[in-house]
Amino acid sequence: MNSKLRLCLDLGPLAVFFIAYRFWGLLPATGCIIVTTLISLAVTYYYEKRFAPMPLISGILITIMGGFTLYLNDETFIKIKPTLVNLIFAALLLGGLLFKKSMFKLLLDGALTLTEEGWRSLTLRWGLFFVFLAVVNEVIWRSFSTDFWVNFKVFGMLSLTILFTAAQIPLIKRTMIEDGENANAPDKS
Repeated sequence: MNSKLRLCLDLGPLAVFFIAYRFWGLLPATGCIIVTTLISLAVTYYYEKRFAPMPLISGILITIMGGFTLYLNDETFIKIKPTLVNLIFAALLLGGLLFKKSMFKLLLDGALTLTEEGWRSLTLRWGLFFVFLAVVNEVIWRSFSTDFWVNFKVFGMLSLTILFTAAQIPLIKRTMIEDGENANAPDKS
């Protein structure tokens, strides 16, 4: 799958949600994000013949929590969906560390080759970041207007994630394994 299609599939449902919210409100936007997320998952599966774990978990929760939002006519469910998704990701990453497993290494599926210490550090950082996002989402949806929450969900979470990802580049560079190096060797830092 080319990178432009991947970007559209990753960000498309969020863009549709934002536009639908601006024109029709939160309930219709919730229906739109459910449909576009399911389409995105289907197209991804068509091209890759597998579901990536993070989009699949998020898609399942969008469908469930969005379904409750629509069925019960209660926007609370869609607002707590980011909290639940982030807490699930945090639990997977931090729980894996308790069992000496870097779930992040499995999730990235060979995209990076880091030392074991690098994987542990990156996994811990992302696990804590997901907890942070969950807490921030809870504070925002409970303390501010729906308009503010939608803008935070679409632009704030994405911006925070991009900034956090960029902040991990030094750790990745420092712990990256060059061809021929031993993956269990101690870090050079």
